[in-house]
Amino acid sequence: MGMLEEIEKLKEEATASLARIKTPDDVENFRLKFLSRKGSLAQLFEEMKQIPKEEKPAVGKLLNEVRTQLESDFESARQSAESEKKLELSRIDLSVPGRKRYIGRKHPLTQTAEEIKRIFTGIGFGIADGPEIEDDYHNFEALNFPPDHPARDMQDTFFVKYPPAKEGNGTGKYVLRTHTSGVQIRVMENNKPPVRVIMPGRVYRNEAISSRSYCLFHQVEGLYVDKNVSLAELKGTITYFARELFGSGVRLRFRPSFFPFTEPSAEVDVNCFICSGKGCRICKHTGWLEIMGCGMVDPNVFKFVGYDEKEVSGYAFGMGIERITLLKYGIDDIRLFFDNDVRFLNQF
Repeated sequence: MGMLEEIEKLKEEATASLARIKTPDDVENFRLKFLSRKGSLAQLFEEMKQIPKEEKPAVGKLLNEVRTQLESDFESARQSAESEKKLELSRIDLSVPGRKRYIGRKHPLTQTAEEIKRIFTGIGFGIADGPEIEDDYHNFEALNFPPDHPARDMQDTFFVKYPPAKEGNGTGKYVLRTHTSGVQIRVMENNKPPVRVIMPGRVYRNEAISSRSYCLFHQVEGLYVDKNVSLAELKGTITYFARELFGSGVRLRFRPSFFPFTEPSAEVDVNCFICSGKGCRICKHTGWLEIMGCGMVDPNVFKFVGYDEKEVSGYAFGMGIERITLLKYGIDDIRLFFDNDVRFLNQF
């Protein structure tokens, strides 16, 4: 095919493409294909170097005419496409409400956990973390749990084989941690007094799932160890925390209790803010709601971590984030936290 025939063929193809231009994208595609520096028209101008001298005048004249015509037609098509786009936009009814955008929110448990962290870090507590698969020593033994303590029973604890058992080692020696208290031991093993930290995290219990219990939940435990730490300091810290979280008008009571790793031990109640202490279904008609356990660190625990129990003392406390959130918002079913129901989560 001669050069003149190639030019005529290009002209026909470009004219057909111009007739199909409707949108700004079509305009740009046409420009790139035919009129750009690497387009079809530019390639024909490059090929003129290879044709005989006697043919160049005719070929050059025709090629320039085609380029001029295509550029003119292209400009008209571009203006037409832009006008059509403006006309299309003018048809949009700006008074019509836009599509609703759903903005994600923090889970209520996350909100409560962050609020608890804010309160304690504001009075000098650090934050520590530890493994969720814990060895028996840190989860039980170093916390003064006797070998026959009920918490070691299979009905309460998920025992795991980790790492894989070898000649009997590993079987029943590791558990999904039942509390974050094991982190207390790890912190004291690696730090000299004074120690002042909270330990938030997930814990696991082998319990039947119901409206009041779940196999997975979250805890925040705290530990303060130094010289001459007193029970009065523990009560002052817990009172400050409760007033910051539930409001300055909250009332507290400390009830004697028992925990293997604290002595003396207590459970902390706040007055029911659902019924203002008059008695309701949430507080089981007592007027009080339990929020945490606490106590002075048992001297036996200090022996496990190499602290001199005659030189230091300390207190510890622990609370369930789910329980705090249930009480704070008057929620009556713990399973709602794990159902991922948007209707529930959007309330927070």
